[in-house]
Amino acid sequence: MPDTVNGLPLHPLVVHAVVVLLPLAAVSVIAIAVRPAWRGRFGPVVIALAALATVAVPIATSTGDQLAERVGLPGDHAELGESLIYFALPLLAAAVALVWTHRRQASTPPRTVMTTVLAVLAVLLALANLVQVVRVGDSGAQAVWGRSAAAGRE
Repeated sequence: MPDTVNGLPLHPLVVHAVVVLLPLAAVSVIAIAVRPAWRGRFGPVVIALAALATVAVPIATSTGDQLAERVGLPGDHAELGESLIYFALPLLAAAVALVWTHRRQASTPPRTVMTTVLAVLAVLLALANLVQVVRVGDSGAQAVWGRSAAAGRE
C-alpha cells in the first residue's frame, strides 16, 4: 500500500474515514437498539456502515505504522489505535445480532429478555466505541500538535 498521495501522508486521510464512520456506526447501532422497529428497515445499512468502519480501522493502523517509520513513534497513539479494532469488531457483531434476531423474531415468538439484553449490550459497545475513538483521536492530536495548539489560544 502506498504511504502517500500527492506527497501527503496517507494516514491522516484514512483516519478521517475512521473518525467519521465508526462514530456514525456507533450512533446508528444505538438507534436500532433503542428503536426495534428500525432494525428491519435500517439494519442492513447499519451493518454496512459498521463493516466499512471496521475495515477502515486496520487500514488506518497500517498507514499509521508507515507514517511512524518516517516521522517516529507517536507515543500512546499507536497503542490506542491498535486497540480500536477490538472495539469495532464487537460493534459490527452487535449490529449483525440485532438485525438477525429481529428477522428471526418475525417467524418465531419474540424473546424479549434476550432481545433486551442484546440491545443493552449493543448500546454499551457503541458508547465504548465513541469513547475509544475520542481517546485515539486525542492522542493522535497530542502526538502531532502537543500542547502548542492549546497554548496559541491562551
